[in-house]
Amino acid sequence: MTEQPQPPNQPPPPSGYDHLPGPPQPGYGYPPQGGNPYAQQPPTVPQPLLPQGGPGHPPAPGTPSGGRGKGTVVIAAAVAGVLVLGAGAWFAFGRDDGPGKPAAQASTPADPKPSASPSVDKGDGSGNGAAEQTDLNAGRKPGEDKALWLKTVKLQGPGSGIPTAGQWVVGDTVAKTVGTALVGYAVTDGKEKWRIDTRAEICGLTDQTTADGKTVVVVKDGTASNAACNQLKLIDLKAGKEGWTKEVAKEGIFDGGGHAAVSLTGDTAVVNRLGGTSAYRISTGDKLFSGNVPEGCQPTQYAAGNNKVLGIALCMDDDHTVEVQDADPVTGKKTWAYRLPKGWQVKGVYSVSPAVLDIGNRDTKERAVIALTADGKKRSSMAAEGSFQVNCGGSSVDDLQGCGDSAVDGDTLYLATDTKGGSGNEIVAFDLGTGKPKWRQAAGDKRGLTPVKAANGQLTAYRTGALDEPGEIVSFPVAGGAPKTLLRLPSGPSAKIEGSFMFAKRSFEDGRFFLSVTTLAGNSTDEKLLMAFGK
Repeated sequence: MTEQPQPPNQPPPPSGYDHLPGPPQPGYGYPPQGGNPYAQQPPTVPQPLLPQGGPGHPPAPGTPSGGRGKGTVVIAAAVAGVLVLGAGAWFAFGRDDGPGKPAAQASTPADPKPSASPSVDKGDGSGNGAAEQTDLNAGRKPGEDKALWLKTVKLQGPGSGIPTAGQWVVGDTVAKTVGTALVGYAVTDGKEKWRIDTRAEICGLTDQTTADGKTVVVVKDGTASNAACNQLKLIDLKAGKEGWTKEVAKEGIFDGGGHAAVSLTGDTAVVNRLGGTSAYRISTGDKLFSGNVPEGCQPTQYAAGNNKVLGIALCMDDDHTVEVQDADPVTGKKTWAYRLPKGWQVKGVYSVSPAVLDIGNRDTKERAVIALTADGKKRSSMAAEGSFQVNCGGSSVDDLQGCGDSAVDGDTLYLATDTKGGSGNEIVAFDLGTGKPKWRQAAGDKRGLTPVKAANGQLTAYRTGALDEPGEIVSFPVAGGAPKTLLRLPSGPSAKIEGSFMFAKRSFEDGRFFLSVTTLAGNSTDEKLLMAFGK
């Protein structure tokens, strides 16, 4: 098929534009119109990587990162699309949206032997749960590493649950958001080190931290149902203290709402809301710039990371085209711009530098994953066989960097394929220079592989076990090859608890692996919150 005509002096569209990946899906946030939205479709003509969906909340991992023996929603109307990539087979990009409610678990001691005097949960999230103790390492086999500790809480919350999405590992502390509090736990034994009460809902955060262990969150300005998400706070995760608090300035009549998205780079924090976007200096809280420019292409969202800021701008032309801008982290001034073809929008950002974008067509519902050069030109479009977990997309327009279960390092993008019917999935390493796979690694039968992080030419991944079997942490060199096992998680009761962490946050730092839930049911029963593994 022919490509769409381009405006004068504009870069060509990503490969795959103008190909229809299947029946158009409704726009994000709307239910499917009849039929089974999860049904597979017949094969069509091969074409490049084309997911489909809309911007969403981080994180929302699929089955490989969650429990075992449970299938994942592969094609969900409004947030998943279809693609065909070769050999006449049918492929899909799937995404599960929203955290599940974890089952209550008995609390366990940090020491492998039951404690004679277990601590009692006070009902405020500071205790270790019920008096009944479980030996986490009772079933540990030779060669397996240890479950270090399990933190449980017993809280009463609203019917919608208690959000616990934040997780950071800084030095000897792992910190979690628990409702309106941030709590720091010792990485060695799970004992509470500090607690910060924000006194209102934490409505915006980021997984990122500064080099000295600080992060920025957004808190509502009260507890009323119409409270605004506009209180920007600096949090020192090492010291367990609040820094400055600044009110996020309204950038227009429609700026506001109950949610914000934050990302950091250097001394800059960018804050995206439903109707505005702006940047602040992390060290002082002073405002640096906003996307509220008087004319031309106005940034409606910013993405930050790796000493760069990207602006996603809406242009004031007849076609309402979208422009990707390289923005100075201090002034917001753009140094280059990449204009997308008519109808195409940025749905998610896998990486700011190098720039790796998830883009979608608002009319045809096609999607593509593209990479840009350092000076803002089209570099490649990703193309490979597989049903991939894109995990960019959802119901909120202000989350841009919420592409979970992926990693970018240097010239490589790592994506996980979906599992179908409990079978094992794969991790595919894409060459950003060509868009083609460098290598693929299978998880194994009834196992799952999920990228955790990529740095210094190594991918760290979490490989889940089969039903009630333990998982492990493995690493792959950038060139591929057999994985190296970094941590073997223990068998026995620990494996069952590990496997029950659905939609979990995952961190691997200094030889320790941390799993935590993103929502508590808040029904006054003992619920697992955070689990740690190590040597």
